[in-house]
Amino acid sequence: MAQNKFRGLGIALITPFRADGSIDEEALIRLVEFQIKGGADFLCIMGTTAETPCLTPEEKLWLRQTLVQRVAGRVPLLMGCGGNNTAAVVRELQETDWTGIDGVLSVCPMYNKPSQEGLYQHFSAIAKASPVPVVLYNVPGRTGVNMTAETTLRLARDFENIVAIKEASGNITQMDDIIKNKPEGFDVISGDDGITFPLITLGAVGVISVIGNALPREFSRMVRLALNGDYASALTIHHKFTELFKLLFVDGNPAGVKAMLHAMGMIENQLRLPLVPTRLTTMEQISAILRELNIKY
Repeated sequence: MAQNKFRGLGIALITPFRADGSIDEEALIRLVEFQIKGGADFLCIMGTTAETPCLTPEEKLWLRQTLVQRVAGRVPLLMGCGGNNTAAVVRELQETDWTGIDGVLSVCPMYNKPSQEGLYQHFSAIAKASPVPVVLYNVPGRTGVNMTAETTLRLARDFENIVAIKEASGNITQMDDIIKNKPEGFDVISGDDGITFPLITLGAVGVISVIGNALPREFSRMVRLALNGDYASALTIHHKFTELFKLLFVDGNPAGVKAMLHAMGMIENQLRLPLVPTRLTTMEQISAILRELNIKY
């Protein structure tokens, strides 16, 4: 059984851009060091929050190599590799250099809307082709299809190298069903900052977080307190961020967290089309909450 290294606070790492639209290497390195120093347990690179669909193949290669070199094994790296063409994903898994990468995060196929059997066969092919452990990613709000608890559990039982699922269905009953019936060695990771606390109380092992880009110290503390069973202290921190959770997604992701990082002086507030920065009103609300929380960075 492959071991799941992806526990605690994982960061869904953004891709910082300069005003001219190019990747900002200095900001990227600054962010990585800020997050590791702040207590991040692992980094999730080239996922949705990284605006990966808008990166060129050359940029993806540069990002992977730069991050592997910079992180240098200090925390595990989980890398996004998914799509709605199973054969193309399998080919990418076979052709990619996985040196320094500890696992692959693979999202349910988007747009095609496969059946549950189609999802099972898709991830079966990925599990058979992957040279590293696989974390499934269920996010029906983006893909248009929900992978049921039954399908997730079937995959977990049939493939030892499928070690976890990032669950972002928003369906607590479904997530609890997976946690209750999962085989040993398979974990549930929250895919939504706002329900991380309740999900950990049910048995999830951590989160792949958006807000962690900006608040790794505070959010990692909440996650650790919850994992250690200190629910009262964790709940206090969770409630501090309730408004921010909403604001970070009201204009889409990663527009919210990029606005927040910009307010903190960490990055330029740049996204690639079709994504655009948050509205000014959202930006002002985020800045006001940061001042109110008096967070030092």
